[in-house]
Amino acid sequence: MSAGRPERDRVEFTSVRELRGPLAVVDGVEGVGWDEFVLLSPDGEAQRHGLVLEVDRGTAVVQVLEDTAGMDPARLRAAFTGAPLRVPVGPGWLGRVCNGRGEPLDGGPPVFAAGTSAVGGSPVNPVRREPPAEPVLTGVSAVDALTTLVRGQKLPVFSAAGLPHLELAAQIAAQSTSGGEPFCVVFAAMGVTHADAAFVRDALEERSAANELVLLLNTADDPVIERILTPRIALTVAEHLAFRQGRHVLVVMTDMTSYAEALREVSAARGEIPARRAYPGYLYSDLASLYERCGRVRGLPGSVTVLPVLTMPAGDITHPVPDLTGYITEGQIVLSRHLQARGVYPPVDALSSLSRLMRKGAGPGRTRDDHLDVAAQLLSALARARQVKELADLVGQAALTPTDRSYLDFDEAFAHGLVDQRRDESRTLDETLERAWRVLLTLPRSQLTMLPAGFLAARLPDESG
Repeated sequence: MSAGRPERDRVEFTSVRELRGPLAVVDGVEGVGWDEFVLLSPDGEAQRHGLVLEVDRGTAVVQVLEDTAGMDPARLRAAFTGAPLRVPVGPGWLGRVCNGRGEPLDGGPPVFAAGTSAVGGSPVNPVRREPPAEPVLTGVSAVDALTTLVRGQKLPVFSAAGLPHLELAAQIAAQSTSGGEPFCVVFAAMGVTHADAAFVRDALEERSAANELVLLLNTADDPVIERILTPRIALTVAEHLAFRQGRHVLVVMTDMTSYAEALREVSAARGEIPARRAYPGYLYSDLASLYERCGRVRGLPGSVTVLPVLTMPAGDITHPVPDLTGYITEGQIVLSRHLQARGVYPPVDALSSLSRLMRKGAGPGRTRDDHLDVAAQLLSALARARQVKELADLVGQAALTPTDRSYLDFDEAFAHGLVDQRRDESRTLDETLERAWRVLLTLPRSQLTMLPAGFLAARLPDESG
């Protein structure tokens, strides 16, 4: 980590008034701003790092990244660097496992690079943005067939406690490809348990060994301020890999609810007036400052695609975090407790899920000519199957017509023949769409009204034959 003024020009302050938990209060400072990077030097101890949370009349409140345990305010020096936190950027990150501050956890040396970038990033001029295009194939049928992820898109996963969102995020990170072009993954985990961190490392070991992965792990017992830095460092690294190195980068960030709770805690430490459910009033703009760092830039190679994962407290989709995320992003993948209870993995609720940019990255010339028509027919049939199931609960299956009963068969085939797959199974798009056709052909031909006649003729014998 680096920032700001050359070391010889930094002014050190020894007027640290007190330490309160992770906070250090420094008096008599001048020319200090919010989010400025601070170097703290306890006598006889390793240097620690901090960020300015608040400045008021010469007093600065500093959040210490490594916490303040064992520090004596009377023997502490604070050097304000005059700039926000910067991190090295470049291909040296690939294959590395680091904590949420970018410090190695894999036993290797610190990440070195020729240049550095500010973790806050810079807004992309909207005039220079290219619309997202071309698919990112995940190897997960429920995603590739019905909510296709597109390069440069931001597509969140909405989950709830107890659902396998971390497993799905790790599987997508391990399997995703971008049509043979240079591709890598930046995986940022926030507030995870040590067991979950070990699971992610094991699941992504092969991709890491291939130098196609940057893994940042912030565990639940790490400092709160680190949780706020983790996605910013991940996106800073991803932007350089994409727009300077020419790679297509998938950034997976989990769990954004943990991030928002850390933001709420820091906001309370700053003494800010709380808003909805005690989150800070700027939660929307803060989330947007992360999500909007994805995309494609005219004249620059590569792309940044963002897949945020968030858990909805009590499964409430109107909770501020999923609610505001939905306003910023381009669709959502929603996980369902009902499908989880049926033994389906991944338990993706297709009718609640949506990729608003799917038509930009799927169909003729991008995936397969029949892709969009098959997806539309699947969703239409699934909606009808839901209605038939509700009717069957009222009148019983014996009172249903043969056509209605075929929709019950379709629903079962859809769940277990298309959506359900092993957690280590990567399906090609052709395999996924062939499975989709087999599911659709459980219905009478008269019900396949959204499929062009040419596609049906290739799959079904002529009625006269």
